[in-house]
Amino acid sequence: MSDVTLCPKCHSDLTWENENLMSCSQCFHEWDPNEVALETTSEASLKVLDSNGNELHDGDSVIVIKDLPVKGMPKPVKAGTKVKNIRLTDGDHNIDCKIEGFGSMGLKSEFVRKA
Repeated sequence: MSDVTLCPKCHSDLTWENENLMSCSQCFHEWDPNEVALETTSEASLKVLDSNGNELHDGDSVIVIKDLPVKGMPKPVKAGTKVKNIRLTDGDHNIDCKIEGFGSMGLKSEFVRKA
């Protein structure tokens, strides 16, 4: 029983093998376990989208689209500021970067667009 295959659609553990396919008793979804294994390994990388829906990658340059207040600083990061060489992270602020005059900080991808 330690070799239970979860349904990729509803994540139920009530599945069974039906010829060369797997079937789910909860949502009646059928799938090929070999294809699902290939899809999950290719989707393991982090996918971050900017405000326009473009995919961002490590090392990209982005432009801030609105003034962003910075805690502890008298002035905000102005709209139109170009940020070079970003690093993508997992979490609420999914971009790590260095902004000239402000230092290292985290940005949300919804407030930038790809340069």
